[in-house]
Amino acid sequence: MLIDRRNFLKTGSGLLASSLIAVPAAAQDSRPYDLVGDDGKRVANYRLPSELSLTGLPGIIWTGSAAPDVVLAEFFDYNCPYCRKAAADLDAIVAKDSTFRLGLINNAIIGLGSVQSAKVQQGVLKLYGPKRAYDFHKAMFAHRGANDGPVALEVAQSLGLDRDKIEAAADGDDVSSVLKRQVKLASELGFYATPSFMLNGVGILGYPGAQSTGRMIAAVRKCDKLAC
Repeated sequence: MLIDRRNFLKTGSGLLASSLIAVPAAAQDSRPYDLVGDDGKRVANYRLPSELSLTGLPGIIWTGSAAPDVVLAEFFDYNCPYCRKAAADLDAIVAKDSTFRLGLINNAIIGLGSVQSAKVQQGVLKLYGPKRAYDFHKAMFAHRGANDGPVALEVAQSLGLDRDKIEAAADGDDVSSVLKRQVKLASELGFYATPSFMLNGVGILGYPGAQSTGRMIAAVRKCDKLAC
């Protein structure tokens, strides 16, 4: 059962352990772009290895344009306060920008509750598809307080989804495998902070803010760089 602590210690501890590895040299802040966040601070960014991509990565929640000119991928944790802020801002961009696409990838590294929440999210995605999974994603960040398995199931139920079926799906070995692959890629990319982003071959550590993100999206369209 998903909310049984002993089961989660067995199925979640391996995922947490897999994230506790050294940050690769590629993730050191070389700052190919002089980016400034909404808070006035410089934004850590670096070029990503070309061999590392989202191609073939399972369990991504995609939302936005089916024919985008800009694709932003966010690696997040359901217990990350900065991810909560980013969720609302990015949803506003998705709503108003008809050629923007957002991909959401779990980087459940904060704690066991984050792993549990990510498992429920993958259960929703598996059973109901990306649209309802994105609704679930937004609802999770609308919830105040710590997120964990029981909270995630309550959120899913509040959306009219079948709690018992989601719990069973979330406990599958396939879901654990998906989450391990997502966290492994995040680690290989050097994404030791949440949220972190992939945009046009560049990794961005931390959330720059709505205005800074908007400027980067506009720059990619204008000159194929994060800053023109």
